[in-house]
Amino acid sequence: MKLGIVGLPNVGKSTLFNAITKAGAEAANYPFCTIEPNTGVVTVPDERLRVLHEIYNSKKTVYTTIEFYDIAGLVKGASQGQGLGNKFLGHIREAAAIVHVVRCFDDANVVHVDGKVDPISDIETINTELILSDMELLERRIQKTAKSAKSDKTLQGELDLLNRINEVLAEGRSARVLADELSEEENTFVRSLDLLSYKPIIYAANISEEDASSGEENEYVKAVRAFAQTEGSEVVVVCAKIEAEISELDDEEKALFLEELGLGESGLDKLIKASYKLLNLISFLTAGEPEVRAWTIKNGAKAPEAAGKIHTDFQKGFIRAETISYDKLVECNGNLAQAREKGLVRSEGKDYVVKDGDVIHFLFNV
Repeated sequence: MKLGIVGLPNVGKSTLFNAITKAGAEAANYPFCTIEPNTGVVTVPDERLRVLHEIYNSKKTVYTTIEFYDIAGLVKGASQGQGLGNKFLGHIREAAAIVHVVRCFDDANVVHVDGKVDPISDIETINTELILSDMELLERRIQKTAKSAKSDKTLQGELDLLNRINEVLAEGRSARVLADELSEEENTFVRSLDLLSYKPIIYAANISEEDASSGEENEYVKAVRAFAQTEGSEVVVVCAKIEAEISELDDEEKALFLEELGLGESGLDKLIKASYKLLNLISFLTAGEPEVRAWTIKNGAKAPEAAGKIHTDFQKGFIRAETISYDKLVECNGNLAQAREKGLVRSEGKDYVVKDGDVIHFLFNV
């Protein structure tokens, strides 16, 4: 899973990236400090793996990971080549989803590229550039499809959908606002267009340290939430400076520090949860003495598809999936024989839809 971190210059984007990946991306108080995208890989925290590791005394524990791309700050006119322009837009295209860092703090010592703090204006600046880039792409596609539709009437539905998307973009709205209105088939087609403004987005509202425990009361944050609701996007409130401090602590110190601040979890943990929700992802588990491991799949995936995440042979030669929920396995202290006696281990076939927290052993033959 690749997430592109974007934002106007000096909104705390690279500071947040440094904190959550400890990758040491340069962070400085001037525009275009980031030119090539820095990449950091972070593990997805999952308490279930720690518990299973202790039960089985496993030799190896493997968490799932998320890749974060720290993409250069954007300015008005990027779609026409201003700033780093098309280079910036090209990097976004590689991401599965966008994390848009929005400045929600006042600080006279940190310059704002537009001279004032206005998170909605910042959001609209970036969205406009993505929309303009999409309109240019769609214009070419519409012309090509319209020409082909003259001799192939089956393309009329596709042309109508392209024009419908273009009308939304012309109104200054992102293509993602249409997602809930489209059929599964139409959504699949629109995703194939690789429109920037159709990518799922999380707005990371970056607040000051003073607002850390009361971020939801921040007027800038309230404005961002109201905007996000209009397009069905997620909002996560973070303090990049605090995340930077947390990144230097061990797990015990981190827990104490968060408790002192009155925070239940770190911004990174909130961001990961929001990412999973946004991309409709879940994790199933495999467990034993050699290894305990989490595997990420789309919510709704069936057993053979989940098996294919481990190895393509598992999917090709799928026979069945011996499945038990994590909670039930822990109740039996990892003793599968005991779990079978209690009827807790299920034998699932190819039509079984995997659930989050399923602990699975796949049987296959190739």
